[in-house]
Amino acid sequence: MKRFTNALFAAALLAGGASLAVQPAAAQKKDKKAEGPALKLSKEVQAPAAAAQTALAANDLAAAETSIAQAEAAAKTDDERYISAALRLNLEAKKIGNNQGSDAALAVPLKVLVTNPKTPPADIGRYNYELGRIATNAKDNAAAAQYFAAAQAAGYTNPNMSLQILKAKADAGDLAGASAEMDKVIAAQTAAGQKPGEDLYRFMIAKSNQKRNGALTYQWLKKYVEAYPTAKNWRDVVTTFGLTSGGVATLDKGQKVDLFRLLRNGKALADQYDYEIYAQSALDLGIPWEAKSVLNEGKAAGKIPASSSNATSLLQLADKSISNEGSLSGLETRAKAAANGKLAASTADAYLGSGNYAKAVELYRVALQKGQVDADAVNTRLGIALAYSGDKAAARTAFEAVKGQPRADLAGLWIEYLDHPPVG
Repeated sequence: MKRFTNALFAAALLAGGASLAVQPAAAQKKDKKAEGPALKLSKEVQAPAAAAQTALAANDLAAAETSIAQAEAAAKTDDERYISAALRLNLEAKKIGNNQGSDAALAVPLKVLVTNPKTPPADIGRYNYELGRIATNAKDNAAAAQYFAAAQAAGYTNPNMSLQILKAKADAGDLAGASAEMDKVIAAQTAAGQKPGEDLYRFMIAKSNQKRNGALTYQWLKKYVEAYPTAKNWRDVVTTFGLTSGGVATLDKGQKVDLFRLLRNGKALADQYDYEIYAQSALDLGIPWEAKSVLNEGKAAGKIPASSSNATSLLQLADKSISNEGSLSGLETRAKAAANGKLAASTADAYLGSGNYAKAVELYRVALQKGQVDADAVNTRLGIALAYSGDKAAARTAFEAVKGQPRADLAGLWIEYLDHPPVG
C-alpha cells in the first residue's frame, strides 16, 4: 500500500473536477445548458471569480491567486464559498502539477467543499477520498479512515478503497474494524472468483501481532493456513503462535513439543535448528525414544549435517536414556494398577515417543479415567496419538475436550491441521 503521489492526483483532479461557469445571473437564465451548479453571486465575488477562471485557463497562477483571494474575502453565502473553494482547489491542483503546491494547501478547499451544500453530490465522495489520501500521507490514520469511509458512503468507487480503509483503521489501532474490512475484501475477491493473496493474511497477522492482540492474531493465523496450507506457512504459523519469543502464546517446553509434533507429522520441520531443539526438548521431558527418532529423521532428510556435534551428543544421550529405561511393559502394568492416572500419563508419553500409538491411546484414556492428571495436556496428547494413527474423528473429539489456555488454542491449531494439512 504505497504513498499516494501528488502529481498523479493533480492530473486526475484537473481531468475530473467540476466545471465552473462563472456568469452573470442573466446569462445563466438564457443558457440552460450551463455546466455546474446554478450559483447566485454578488458582484464582489462574481468579478474576481471570473477573472480567476480566465487566469487559470491561461495558467497564470499568480493572477489567479490574487483574484481567488479577493473572491474568498468577499464570499458570504454557500454559493460564494463554493465557487471560491472550487477555484482554490483548481489552483492548488495546478500548483502541485508544477511541483509548487502541497497537500496541506490542497486540503483547505477540499474540507470546505465536502461540507458545502452546493457541492455536487457526485464530487463529495471523490473529495473525501482525496482528503483520505492527504491524511494517509500525513500519518493521521484515524482521520484517513473517516474520510475513506465517507467517500465510500457517498458512493465513490475505487478498487483500493477497502484496502485503504482497513489499513487506515489498523494503523490507527482499530484492529477490529480493520479485521472486519479485511474479511469483506477477502469475501468480495472470493465471490468474484479470485484467490485472495497471501499478503492480505500476512498483513492482518503482522498488524494484530504488532499491537499484541493475541486473540485476533490467532484468528488470522488459522485463516491463513486454511487458505494457504503449505508446509512453509504452517511452520510460520506455528512459530508465530508459540515457538518464538514474543509469540501469541507463552508456552512451556511440553506445549512446544506438542507443536513440534504437528510440524513433524506435516513434514514442516524446516532446518537443523528445528530438529535439534525438538530433540533436546524431548530429552528434557524424559522421552528419549522421540528424541532419537527425530534426530535420525533429520539426518536422513539431509537437514542435520553429519558433522553436527550437537546432534551426535544428543543421540548419545538418547541411546543412554533408552538403555536405562528398559522395557515399557512393566511401567504399563504398574500404571494400570495405580491409584491415579499420573504413571499412566507418563507411560503413554513414552509410548507416543516410541511410535506405539495404540498403546499411547490406551494409556492416555486410563490416565483420564483414573484422574489427578492435567486433563488438558492428556487430551492434547491423546488427540496427537489418534491423529498419528489416522483416526481423525476421535482425534478431533480429544482436541475439542481441551478447555484451558494456552492449550485450547494449541489444540485448535491441531484441529486446523486435521482439516488443512500441509501441502507442497
